[in-house]
Amino acid sequence: MSNPTSPARGLDGIVVASTRLSDVRGDVGKLVYCGYDIDELAGKVTFEEVVHLLHHDRLPNAHELAELRSTLAGFRDLPRAIKQIIQKVPRNAPPMHAIRSVVSMLGCFDTTADDDSMHAQRRKALRLVAQIPVITAYFHRHRQGLPLIDPDPALGEAANFLYMVNGEAPNAEMEGTMDVCYVLHAEHGMNASTFAARVTIATLSDMYSAITSAIGTLKGPLHGGANEGVIKMLLEIGSLEGVDPYIDDALAQKKKIMGIGHRVYKVLDPRAPHLQRMSRILAAKIGDPKWIQMSERIAELMLQKKGLNANVDFYSATVYYSLGIPTDLFTPLFAIARTAGWTAHVLEQLADNRLIRPQSLYTGPLGLKVVPIGDR
Repeated sequence: MSNPTSPARGLDGIVVASTRLSDVRGDVGKLVYCGYDIDELAGKVTFEEVVHLLHHDRLPNAHELAELRSTLAGFRDLPRAIKQIIQKVPRNAPPMHAIRSVVSMLGCFDTTADDDSMHAQRRKALRLVAQIPVITAYFHRHRQGLPLIDPDPALGEAANFLYMVNGEAPNAEMEGTMDVCYVLHAEHGMNASTFAARVTIATLSDMYSAITSAIGTLKGPLHGGANEGVIKMLLEIGSLEGVDPYIDDALAQKKKIMGIGHRVYKVLDPRAPHLQRMSRILAAKIGDPKWIQMSERIAELMLQKKGLNANVDFYSATVYYSLGIPTDLFTPLFAIARTAGWTAHVLEQLADNRLIRPQSLYTGPLGLKVVPIGDR
């Protein structure tokens, strides 16, 4: 095999797989799930319907949707030992550390962890979709010193998570907002965490290892951690009047503005307008328009000054903050939703697997001779 002569840094422009799951068209700002534009899905279908779409390449009928919801609800119960492990995690641990580690431990308690039949893989995929929200909610309650709340099988995925975190069932508006957020975050092409999951499963490892790899990758501030950075920035600015001088100073110092710009999208992220709209609705409901006003001013300035648009993290941070979600649960929420896409990619990789083994371009010296240790 010939050696590469010029590496593509960060695999820019390199196609690593064919996929039926999503198409990210960065030049025109389009996102497609299995043939459906994200604008066609957001607000029209539930997260559970998107899970079915990604796992089966079509939207479910009413019977299939009811069956899927029942299956997910039935998979929410964690092994007692896993609950005990969660309650032994230091309360000051970052949630993504806890979630990553507990997901890895789940594989130790699943007797089918290494069963490579497609039936077993699909069940493990749904089990993870159902259990990662429960792990997240349990850890959040544990770190607050509050009793853990059992899942409610009568609630859908978005509503059940909010119930387990807050101790009360959300109203229809809160549930609907969270559900749309899940839909918008469910899948997004060959991003870093999805690629990590596919690389892991391509070795014929197991589903739990693949999703653990994805969570560890998502944790980084250049990927899923960006939404936490957005709200920290807004809190630091503090007021609408402080936006202009903050941005001017940040640009002068060449600081990165979190939630602005995207590795793929050269125009507006198609998910951003949905989140912006929900931010405005929530601001009107709670009577605190400051955060959305600040966000929109930052977006306006960055488009004027740098030609950069807001991405999905930019407005999702405002939505989550308005819903009363703690800042350090923003990235876990991303993980909860993206588990739908990660598991779908794992299933797709396994259906036509080939070990992922790229080359590298060696740039070090050649011909060195070993000098006796006494002469070094």
